[in-house]
Amino acid sequence: VQLQASGGGLVQAGGSLRLSCAASTFTTATMGWFRQAPGKEREFVAAISWRRSTDYKDSVKGRFTISRDNAKNTVYLQMNSLKPEDTAVYYCAADDSRVGVRRSGYDYWGQGTLVTVSS
Repeated sequence: VQLQASGGGLVQAGGSLRLSCAASTFTTATMGWFRQAPGKEREFVAAISWRRSTDYKDSVKGRFTISRDNAKNTVYLQMNSLKPEDTAVYYCAADDSRVGVRRSGYDYWGQGTLVTVSS
């Protein structure tokens, strides 16, 4: 599975962005979003299973929403009320294990898309 992330950009604090991640083939994998800020380790942000169970990092709950369109093999991350600390390169990933949503153990990774939130 190849993953193509898009939708990053520069936005002011309080603004919104929607990231997209298109898979090259049909997949029932759990899909996740991760991010890596400058000088920091990559961290989990959100995940959604084939049956649309979801999990979120605490600091994005209520601001970010993950969704998927299985007909289009695409997962989205709607990001609202963005904060400067959300600035990072965002990566999408796929987990073929079929264990449901989880925060590690992903098999496939897309290239990142940069999100910059100005104060």
